[in-house]
Amino acid sequence: MVTGGVVKGGVVKGEVVTGTATPGRPPGARSIDEILAESRRRLRRLSPEEAYGRVQAGALLVDIRPAAQRAAEGEVPGALVVERNVLEWRFDPAQDARLPEATGYDVEVIVICSEGYTSSLAAASLHDLGLTRSSDVVGGFVAWRAAGLPATGGRPAPS
Repeated sequence: MVTGGVVKGGVVKGEVVTGTATPGRPPGARSIDEILAESRRRLRRLSPEEAYGRVQAGALLVDIRPAAQRAAEGEVPGALVVERNVLEWRFDPAQDARLPEATGYDVEVIVICSEGYTSSLAAASLHDLGLTRSSDVVGGFVAWRAAGLPATGGRPAPS
């Protein structure tokens, strides 16, 4: 961690730093990289193929991408669309706003986003609610489509 000084181009007095120094970082504050790593330590992340198999066995695949992103990239047929900003309210079994699919704490929820970053944070948040069978897809929808798994619409990735 760099304290004091000016960060220019990722170098401070000849030392390479990761990210950008934030003067006065409050005690206990963590970078998003630290939060992501902690979230992923709590999950058993699934490859697209593993996730597809779990969905075939009854797990819920939940697509948290915004509508514009789904329109641009494509969609997984049968995935439950729950945008990220309401995910916890829709899956907390104790909430009146929960979805019918949120039948209890033992529901297996597999979260998918575009590339597998936001989905890790979302799955960890579901763990915080007690849905400890929640996980996410490594590489997200981009990896799902690249694996040749069912997908519709969107623009295929350039080869």
